[in-house]
Amino acid sequence: RGYDSAGLAVRDGENLAQVVKAKGRLSNLIEKTDGGKALKGNCGIGHTRWATHGQPSERNAHPHTSCANDIAVVHNGIIENFRELREELEAEGHVFDSETDTEVAAHLIEKYYQGNLLEAVQKASARLLGAYGLAVICEHNPGEIVATRKDSPIVLGLGADGAYVASDIVALIDATRDVVILEDEQFAVMH
Repeated sequence: RGYDSAGLAVRDGENLAQVVKAKGRLSNLIEKTDGGKALKGNCGIGHTRWATHGQPSERNAHPHTSCANDIAVVHNGIIENFRELREELEAEGHVFDSETDTEVAAHLIEKYYQGNLLEAVQKASARLLGAYGLAVICEHNPGEIVATRKDSPIVLGLGADGAYVASDIVALIDATRDVVILEDEQFAVMH
Protein backbone atom coordinates (compact mmCIF):
# COMPACT_ATOMS: atom_id res chain seq x y z
CA ARG A 1 0.00 0.00 0.00
CA GLY A 2 3.00 2.32 0.28
CA TYR A 3 3.36 4.86 -2.46
CA ASP A 4 6.98 5.89 -2.51
CA SER A 5 9.31 2.89 -2.05
CA ALA A 6 9.58 -0.78 -1.14
CA GLY A 7 12.29 -3.12 0.05
CA LEU A 8 13.22 -6.58 1.27
CA ALA A 9 15.87 -8.08 3.54
CA VAL A 10 16.40 -11.82 3.17
CA ARG A 11 18.58 -14.07 5.25
CA ASP A 12 20.25 -16.53 2.88
CA GLY A 13 20.90 -19.22 5.50
CA GLU A 14 24.22 -17.80 6.64
CA ASN A 15 24.10 -14.03 6.30
CA LEU A 16 21.76 -11.10 6.04
CA ALA A 17 23.22 -10.91 2.59
CA GLN A 18 20.38 -9.58 0.52
CA VAL A 19 18.84 -6.16 1.08
CA VAL A 20 17.08 -4.87 -2.01
CA LYS A 21 15.26 -1.52 -2.23
CA ALA A 22 13.46 0.34 -4.98
CA LYS A 23 11.98 3.82 -5.26
CA GLY A 24 8.38 4.02 -6.37
CA ARG A 25 5.66 1.42 -6.37
CA LEU A 26 6.02 -2.23 -5.39
CA SER A 27 6.17 -3.19 -9.07
CA ASN A 28 9.65 -1.58 -9.25
CA LEU A 29 10.91 -3.90 -6.50
CA ILE A 30 9.27 -6.90 -8.18
CA GLU A 31 11.07 -6.03 -11.42
CA LYS A 32 14.38 -5.44 -9.63
CA THR A 33 14.22 -8.89 -7.97
CA ASP A 34 12.86 -10.75 -11.02
CA GLY A 35 9.59 -11.38 -9.19
CA GLY A 36 11.49 -12.51 -6.11
CA LYS A 37 13.40 -15.23 -7.99
CA ALA A 38 16.68 -13.35 -7.50
CA LEU A 39 16.38 -13.71 -3.72
CA LYS A 40 17.38 -16.95 -2.04
CA GLY A 41 16.60 -17.55 1.60
CA ASN A 42 14.31 -18.91 4.24
CA CYS A 43 13.58 -15.83 6.33
CA GLY A 44 12.92 -12.25 5.34
CA ILE A 45 11.10 -9.01 5.96
CA GLY A 46 9.73 -6.43 3.57
CA HIS A 47 7.90 -3.14 3.62
CA THR A 48 6.13 -0.69 1.36
CA ARG A 49 6.64 2.87 2.54
CA TRP A 50 4.69 6.08 2.72
CA ALA A 51 7.29 8.67 3.72
CA THR A 52 6.97 10.46 7.04
CA HIS A 53 10.67 11.33 7.56
CA GLY A 54 13.01 11.79 4.62
CA GLN A 55 11.99 12.16 1.03
CA PRO A 56 10.92 9.20 -1.12
CA SER A 57 14.14 7.54 -2.27
CA GLU A 58 15.88 4.19 -2.41
CA ARG A 59 18.16 5.35 0.41
CA ASN A 60 15.17 5.99 2.70
CA ALA A 61 13.32 2.80 1.76
CA HIS A 62 12.95 0.06 4.36
CA PRO A 63 14.44 -2.24 5.57
CA HIS A 64 17.09 -0.33 7.46
CA THR A 65 20.16 -2.07 8.81
CA SER A 66 22.62 -1.76 11.66
CA CYS A 67 26.19 -0.51 11.21
CA ALA A 68 27.39 -4.10 10.85
CA ASN A 69 24.56 -4.86 8.40
CA ASP A 70 23.63 -7.89 10.50
CA ILE A 71 20.29 -6.59 11.80
CA ALA A 72 17.44 -5.42 9.55
CA VAL A 73 14.26 -3.61 10.61
CA VAL A 74 10.99 -2.65 8.97
CA HIS A 75 8.68 -0.23 10.73
CA ASN A 76 5.18 1.11 10.38
CA GLY A 77 4.40 4.27 12.34
CA ILE A 78 6.28 7.33 13.54
CA ILE A 79 9.07 7.37 16.15
CA GLU A 80 8.63 10.78 17.73
CA ASN A 81 11.94 10.92 19.62
CA PHE A 82 14.12 9.73 16.74
CA ARG A 83 16.18 12.94 16.56
CA GLU A 84 17.32 12.69 20.19
CA LEU A 85 18.05 8.97 19.82
CA ARG A 86 19.94 9.55 16.58
CA GLU A 87 22.14 12.22 18.20
CA GLU A 88 22.90 9.87 21.09
CA LEU A 89 23.74 6.97 18.78
CA GLU A 90 25.89 9.13 16.47
CA ALA A 91 27.83 10.33 19.53
CA GLU A 92 28.49 6.65 20.29
CA GLY A 93 29.86 6.10 16.77
CA HIS A 94 26.82 4.80 14.86
CA VAL A 95 26.74 5.87 11.22
CA PHE A 96 23.34 6.48 9.62
CA ASP A 97 22.57 5.96 5.93
CA SER A 98 19.09 7.47 5.74
CA GLU A 99 16.99 10.43 6.86
CA THR A 100 14.31 8.22 8.40
CA ASP A 101 13.08 7.71 11.93
CA THR A 102 13.11 3.93 11.37
CA GLU A 103 16.88 3.60 11.11
CA VAL A 104 17.15 4.62 14.78
CA ALA A 105 15.44 1.34 15.72
CA ALA A 106 18.04 -0.70 13.80
CA HIS A 107 20.92 1.03 15.57
CA LEU A 108 19.28 0.84 19.01
CA ILE A 109 18.73 -2.90 18.57
CA GLU A 110 22.37 -3.24 17.50
CA LYS A 111 23.43 -1.33 20.62
CA TYR A 112 21.56 -3.74 22.90
CA TYR A 113 22.19 -6.96 20.98
CA GLN A 114 24.26 -9.49 22.94
CA GLY A 115 23.16 -12.73 21.28
CA ASN A 116 19.45 -12.52 22.16
CA LEU A 117 17.42 -10.70 19.51
CA LEU A 118 14.19 -10.63 21.53
CA GLU A 119 15.95 -9.03 24.49
CA ALA A 120 17.58 -6.42 22.25
CA VAL A 121 14.24 -5.53 20.63
CA GLN A 122 12.61 -5.27 24.07
CA LYS A 123 15.31 -2.90 25.34
CA ALA A 124 15.26 -0.79 22.17
CA SER A 125 11.48 -0.52 21.97
CA ALA A 126 11.33 0.63 25.60
CA ARG A 127 13.18 3.77 24.44
CA LEU A 128 10.93 4.53 21.47
CA LEU A 129 8.22 7.17 21.80
CA GLY A 130 5.38 7.24 19.31
CA ALA A 131 3.68 4.58 17.26
CA TYR A 132 5.47 1.56 15.87
CA GLY A 133 4.98 -1.87 14.44
CA LEU A 134 8.40 -3.50 14.06
CA ALA A 135 9.64 -6.68 12.42
CA VAL A 136 13.33 -7.51 12.91
CA ILE A 137 15.72 -10.16 11.60
CA CYS A 138 19.36 -10.79 12.46
CA GLU A 139 21.98 -12.89 10.69
CA HIS A 140 23.00 -14.41 14.05
CA ASN A 141 19.47 -15.71 14.73
CA PRO A 142 18.66 -17.98 11.77
CA GLY A 143 15.03 -18.34 10.78
CA GLU A 144 13.81 -15.93 13.46
CA ILE A 145 11.67 -12.81 13.17
CA VAL A 146 10.95 -10.69 16.25
CA ALA A 147 7.89 -8.44 16.08
CA THR A 148 6.37 -5.89 18.43
CA ARG A 149 3.95 -3.01 18.33
CA LYS A 150 2.64 0.08 20.06
CA ASP A 151 -0.30 1.99 18.58
CA SER A 152 0.34 0.46 15.14
CA PRO A 153 -1.17 -2.88 14.08
CA ILE A 154 0.76 -6.15 13.88
CA VAL A 155 -0.87 -9.43 12.87
CA LEU A 156 0.86 -12.81 13.14
CA GLY A 157 -0.05 -15.78 10.98
CA LEU A 158 0.79 -19.48 11.04
CA GLY A 159 0.57 -21.25 7.70
CA ALA A 160 1.53 -24.61 6.29
CA ASP A 161 4.67 -23.09 4.76
CA GLY A 162 5.82 -20.84 7.59
CA ALA A 163 5.11 -18.04 10.01
CA TYR A 164 4.11 -14.57 8.87
CA VAL A 165 3.89 -11.03 10.24
CA ALA A 166 1.95 -8.18 8.65
CA SER A 167 0.23 -4.92 9.49
CA ASP A 168 -3.17 -6.17 8.29
CA ILE A 169 -5.04 -9.49 8.18
CA VAL A 170 -5.76 -8.94 4.48
CA ALA A 171 -2.02 -9.30 3.73
CA LEU A 172 -2.06 -12.85 5.16
CA ILE A 173 -5.27 -14.21 3.59
CA ASP A 174 -3.48 -16.07 0.76
CA ALA A 175 -1.06 -17.76 3.19
CA THR A 176 -3.23 -18.51 6.24
CA ARG A 177 -6.44 -17.86 8.10
CA ASP A 178 -4.79 -18.81 11.42
CA VAL A 179 -3.94 -15.35 12.79
CA VAL A 180 -3.24 -13.62 16.10
CA ILE A 181 -3.46 -9.88 16.58
CA LEU A 182 -0.54 -8.68 18.67
CA GLU A 183 -1.52 -6.32 21.49
CA ASP A 184 0.33 -3.12 22.36
CA GLU A 185 3.77 -3.71 23.88
CA GLN A 186 3.61 -7.46 23.28
CA PHE A 187 6.46 -9.28 21.57
CA ALA A 188 6.45 -12.29 19.29
CA VAL A 189 9.30 -14.52 18.20
CA MET A 190 8.47 -16.34 14.99
CA HIS A 191 10.40 -19.21 13.44
